[in-house]
Amino acid sequence: MYLGTSTVTLYKRLLLVLIASGLIGWLFGIFWPAIAISSVALLIWHYHHLVQLVHWLWQSKSINPPQASGTWGRIYDGLYHLLNKQRKKQKQLRHRIRQFRDGAEALPDAAVVLSTDFIIEWSNKKAQNLLGVVCPNDVGQRVDNLIRNPEFSQVLTNYEFDTPFHIDSPMKEDTRLELRMMLYGADQYLMIARDVSKLNRLETMRRDFVANVSHELKTPLTVMRGYVEMIQQTGDDFDEHWMNVFGTIEGQVTRMDRLVEQLLILSKVENNSTYDDTHLVNLSELVEGLIKDSQWLNQEKGHTITSEIAPNIFIFGLDTELKSACSNLISNAIAYTPDSGNIGVSLQFIKQSNGVGVKFSVKDDGTGIKPEHINRITERFYRIDKSRSRNTGGSGLGLAIVKHVLQHHNAELVINSQWGQGSEFSIVFASSSVEQVNQ
Repeated sequence: MYLGTSTVTLYKRLLLVLIASGLIGWLFGIFWPAIAISSVALLIWHYHHLVQLVHWLWQSKSINPPQASGTWGRIYDGLYHLLNKQRKKQKQLRHRIRQFRDGAEALPDAAVVLSTDFIIEWSNKKAQNLLGVVCPNDVGQRVDNLIRNPEFSQVLTNYEFDTPFHIDSPMKEDTRLELRMMLYGADQYLMIARDVSKLNRLETMRRDFVANVSHELKTPLTVMRGYVEMIQQTGDDFDEHWMNVFGTIEGQVTRMDRLVEQLLILSKVENNSTYDDTHLVNLSELVEGLIKDSQWLNQEKGHTITSEIAPNIFIFGLDTELKSACSNLISNAIAYTPDSGNIGVSLQFIKQSNGVGVKFSVKDDGTGIKPEHINRITERFYRIDKSRSRNTGGSGLGLAIVKHVLQHHNAELVINSQWGQGSEFSIVFASSSVEQVNQ
């Protein structure tokens, strides 16, 4: 229990000792010697307890402090109280650390705690199997000294931690890892590595399956269309009912052929991962050509198509893929905007934090898109209105193609839409993909 000791009380006790010793010395005629002897005795008593305190703090292994009374007893009791309080805090902290480590060891992913200089401070056992990081042997080393991968080093150098990135495992062959870097506390990073080899293999199998099936369907559809067109050309041999039947067959074959063509384009975009043949593409001329082509597609609906195209905008990439992405946005606007509506196409330079980028946008005054659909419209075969998409010939693959093309060209798709007020689809190219050419 804590008992307070004020400065006034200490001074009173010292004064009483000096007065008592002075009275005794006065009675025996040795006043000042008595004061000196009592003062020396007090110093010896205090230094004795100071020596005991130092011995207990630095040499003694006992938890209990020395026994004393008075002021020094209260000092020892206070120190003992603080010591017990600190021991309880350390016990709680050790318990929390054990909980954290047990939880980290239970993770199916590799976890590595790094300093702001990417120095390894801790890792779980899974990190040894996937990354080759052994704790505590590798603590104090830079992580890129152990994980020697050019892509990994570039990510650390550029601090590109906004999105996950992929590397091959340095410990296991045919193992692909997905790495995420995130801030951990005030001055640390947490790196999580996940084995995504199975997902990659399944995705590869899916792409191969779609590509193979699409190729196999292409030939019989072409044959069917040829026979139907041949029958339609000899229309005098059939009555009106059968001609309507053949017209319906021809329309459905055309729709299937368009779907197969979209699947082939999507499969080609997904499988094209090398991009060794990228070059400067004159995006201004490409978009102007698409606008001219759209005038022919727009004859039936009669939209008013306006354009604002800045000249001499060049993008590093593949012209076939860029043409596919831009034409999909324009054709979607034509297909889903009511008759006699307005469509605006623009291509302009824009300022970005790290330079000058490019923005290609297609804006319409159609029905717009409800908020719950915006995050999903780039999924394969996703349709906002299935009946409307069927009537307009939509396959649900156009925006999926756009999304994959933009991933290859360091660009992003931005969708601004309000229900009942129209939509604006924009492709924003980063400054690293843009080349400005003077006129």
